[in-house]
Amino acid sequence: MPEKYVITVGRSFGSGGHTLAEALARHFGIAFYDKELLSRAAEKAGLSKDYFEENDEREPRFLSGIFAFNMGFNPVHWYSGTSSISGDNIYKAQCDFIREIASAGPCVIVGRTADYVLRDMPNVVNIFVHAPVDECARRIMQRSEAPLTHQQAITLAQKTNKLRANFYNFYSDKHWGRSDSYHLSVDSSSMPFDKLVEFVADFVRLKLQ
Repeated sequence: MPEKYVITVGRSFGSGGHTLAEALARHFGIAFYDKELLSRAAEKAGLSKDYFEENDEREPRFLSGIFAFNMGFNPVHWYSGTSSISGDNIYKAQCDFIREIASAGPCVIVGRTADYVLRDMPNVVNIFVHAPVDECARRIMQRSEAPLTHQQAITLAQKTNKLRANFYNFYSDKHWGRSDSYHLSVDSSSMPFDKLVEFVADFVRLKLQ
């Protein structure tokens, strides 16, 4: 395996892509970034992580009002006045941090167009994880804190996937979820989870040879 490499994992909502990404990071003994990426990027940009989370994998929109900045000491407030900070600024801060962690050492990064951001970097393997809608709904129902019906889980998956697709398609020249946008597209329900981890890990090794 190369000294530095990155595994990016795109995923449909409820497919178990996050779980697979974590398992791959454990398998290879490398760093894992998902939600932590948002808080770390926000910290470096001097912005409240709440604004990053509110705009996580969303199409750009202009934000106005009061923004919490942290200048390295106590948080201070910045009033945007007639100007505003756009989703593009948040996306740029996130991209800068993705490039930084990718150059620091091997890691797994979930979502956030990481495959596109790192398109010119060598030793990057791009994976997309999907599953049949009923399987996704089952997973969503199992992990939801509030009770959901099967149809509610399907609706939530459809809405979330639309947001992720719009975000990905807006910022990249590829198509979210389409197999030709990734090196490997895999149905997480196609085999037992431990076998799935082995299969994807073997693919990563072969791709990086």
